[in-house]
Amino acid sequence: MSLSSSYNCTLKASYAGYVVQAIVNNFAPLLFLTFQDTFGISLGMITMLVTVNFGIQLLVDFLSARFVDRIGYRTCIVAAHVFAAAGLAGLAFIPDLMPGHFAGLVVCVCLYAVGGGIIEVLISPIVEACPTSKKDAAMSLLHSFYCWGAASVVLGSTLFFTVAGVGNWRILALLWAAVPAVNALVFARVPILSLVEDGDGMSIGELAGNRVFWLFAFIFVCAGASEQAMSQWASAFAESGLKVSKTMGDLAGPCMFSLLMGLSRALYARYSEKIRLPVFMTISALLCVFSYLMAAYGPDPVLALLGCGLCGLSVGILWPGAFSLASAGCPRGGTAMFALLALAGDLGCAAGPALVGLVSRAAEGGMKAGLAAAAWIPAVLVFGLCWVMYRERKTGYNQ
Repeated sequence: MSLSSSYNCTLKASYAGYVVQAIVNNFAPLLFLTFQDTFGISLGMITMLVTVNFGIQLLVDFLSARFVDRIGYRTCIVAAHVFAAAGLAGLAFIPDLMPGHFAGLVVCVCLYAVGGGIIEVLISPIVEACPTSKKDAAMSLLHSFYCWGAASVVLGSTLFFTVAGVGNWRILALLWAAVPAVNALVFARVPILSLVEDGDGMSIGELAGNRVFWLFAFIFVCAGASEQAMSQWASAFAESGLKVSKTMGDLAGPCMFSLLMGLSRALYARYSEKIRLPVFMTISALLCVFSYLMAAYGPDPVLALLGCGLCGLSVGILWPGAFSLASAGCPRGGTAMFALLALAGDLGCAAGPALVGLVSRAAEGGMKAGLAAAAWIPAVLVFGLCWVMYRERKTGYNQ
């Protein structure tokens, strides 16, 4: 990967940006049961926190398609990190200042969700615009840092809880807030290119009339739901469903999920020239179906936790692979396409965990039933990927 040294700094800041995104999406789920005990919040209300997080990111994704190019990449990405830092730091005191506590949690979630939404929209086009040749490999490597970030959140939080106790989680929230605060300063200085020249990108209307765009949007919905349905509930599933300790549950559930997801993305970045992306994604989706069923119906906790980890390995390529397919299939898509595809992905990210939570609540706390229901998501994704391969063969489209 041949880059000037200055754009190496841009890439490193982008990698750190996805670490921030991982903190935004994965820190609070580690505290779901703590919130339930500390603030008296029901499982249904906790499900609302996940929905609010990704719902706000959905709204930001939609608005970003209109305002990002006007305001500029740099201003938006710096602001995103400021919002993320404010929301994470706010967890330490805002819920305690507001009656009922739940409203305070929602305020914090809204703040860091705004930051997470802008980061999701902008990081990928910032990297795509950098002067590098192997775009799909660079994209997969970029998204692997989300996984390393998620694993770091779990490992770092587990170590902190072991040493300082879960009761001091507010201090940990302040420590994690320092990451986006520092990266905001970095993004204020590194060089940033636009994805397309002014006026060359497709408009929202053009994208809306493009059938290929809608195919990729469908793939993004399924990819986001497949990933987050397990990621958001892995810790709570291990603790309440499998009756293991919080430390063991976090390490063997969300941590293993994130590490194997990162491994999948890093391996694809290394061997991308030897692998046909749509085929690899289809095989991964089928493996994802199996992993959800393994987690739901595994006869003992070990097999169920292995199912959680296997899910991470299988979903690893789905999100960055969808970006690569869309970039090649709609080269003039520009920032608007990335924003709308991020919107579709975040719709899936909100719907997947919500499905698990709602089915689990209907089954009177039976989280295994929720994970079994989520197995349908990657199963449906297979049909979309098969259509991509059919289109590839029919039109001679070379990803």
